[in-house]
Formats: sequence, C-alpha cells, structure tokens
Amino acid sequence: MTSADNPTSAVEQRLLDLGITLPDVVQPLASYVPAVVTGNYVFTAGQLPLINGELPALGKVGAEVTPEAAKEYAATCAVNALAAIKSQIGDLDRISRIVKVVGFVASDPSFTGQPQVINGASDLLGQVLGDAGAHARSAVGVAVLPRDAPVEVEIIAEFV
Repeated sequence: MTSADNPTSAVEQRLLDLGITLPDVVQPLASYVPAVVTGNYVFTAGQLPLINGELPALGKVGAEVTPEAAKEYAATCAVNALAAIKSQIGDLDRISRIVKVVGFVASDPSFTGQPQVINGASDLLGQVLGDAGAHARSAVGVAVLPRDAPVEVEIIAEFV
C-alpha cells in the first residue's frame, strides 16, 4: 500500500492514537521558511507551541509557566516540527531518524530544569517514531523567546 492509498502514515496513526492530529504548517513569523531540505536531511525552523495560531501560555518557565505545562508545550512544538517536516518530504514514514533536537526554554533566572522540559519533545518523538526517534539534543535556557513563548524546538531529521 502506498501513501496515496493510505493518506495516514503509520507515524500519523500513532499521533492519532495519542489524540494528536497533525496540524497545518505554522506560518513563519518573520523572514524564513518552516523547513529546508538538503540532501537527505530536513532542518526545521524553531517551532513555537502554537495551537490554531495561538500560544497556550506566555512567560518564563519557573515563574508564569510551570515546568509540567512547559513539557506539554515542548511536545506541541515537536508536533509542529513534524508538520513542517511532512510539508517537505510528503510522508512522515520516510523519516529514518531524528538526528538532533534543540530546545529553548524561556527561563526564570533560578530555573534549571530545561532538560526535563524538552523531554516533552523527545518523549513524543520516541512514542511516534520508536528507535528512529532517538536523537542527540541540546536544552538551553534563554531570557525570552518570540511572542513571549515559554518554549521553542527545532529538529533535524534524516529521511529516505
């Protein structure tokens, strides 16, 4: 069966099983594109946790946003990145591995749990991609993110 015969890939079916529908690609907020292909790699732009064009929360993690909520928002960022990847390669089942995840956490100065927040993205990628979702990663605390978002995630994926 080809993806033309089955419009929902196995990866998208696993997302659906988790109650997640792959959204439309989030439109850029400035002068860039959502994702770029070079060779067999897709590099996504940083993805905010936008849901229907809106941020679910604003502010710094450890102050206005709880670490638990931020972890959920990091998973939303990963879903938005998957949508950007699909826009470039057509079928998420073509992902052979997630190579790298970079997560940015708008952090209260005393907050040091950035890795646990970005686990939201990493855990989701593992759930929907299995072994292909295992990746190298950076989790960085920053002073502020675009639109006062609490988290931002970018992904590099290899595909066949």
